[in-house]
Amino acid sequence: MVHGFLIHTLGCSPSGDADLTRVLYSRTFSSETCNQAADLERVRLLRKEQMLAVARHITSACVLTRQALEKPVYDFDAFFSWQDDNLQDAEFGVFSLSPGDPFLECKTVLWMGVLSLGFALICDIHDNLTLAEDTLRLIVKHLIEHLRLLSQGSDVILKADKTEIILNTFLPHGQLLFLNHQFILALEKEMTSSMSK
Repeated sequence: MVHGFLIHTLGCSPSGDADLTRVLYSRTFSSETCNQAADLERVRLLRKEQMLAVARHITSACVLTRQALEKPVYDFDAFFSWQDDNLQDAEFGVFSLSPGDPFLECKTVLWMGVLSLGFALICDIHDNLTLAEDTLRLIVKHLIEHLRLLSQGSDVILKADKTEIILNTFLPHGQLLFLNHQFILALEKEMTSSMSK
């Protein structure tokens, strides 16, 4: 089962300063065992800190990947020439988090960097990573297409309801689905009808 999903910025400075990373959207599907006496506000703040720590790891990994590929770290001109079929060229990576960094148990993080946005699935250690990768690519494709995330003035925070619809369609309750072409078409049709309501 997927532990969480995350959309964040990859920073805005040419230096790649990870301090500029901002979590735009996060959703946790499973909760770690914690003290029942802990108040809800402390649990919420802990989750927020955990997601920000993951986002900073992803920002660092994405910047290093772009530098290794001799790509510009932040190419602002690419916003105007981006096409949906360029998604295959987006940076992609996988890394694992050891216990206590920042979660209690081991987690595997699959991430994609698309221009200045980072997307991630935080998976349990035993999840099928190939299936998780396909699911992440599918979710990112639909988020960019339906929410126009890469357009000027796009605000992810104001579009949380549509993000929820996309996640509930392709990642219901954090469960990875085995998807074939026909099943994807049926899910896309269902998702489109839900968004039009």
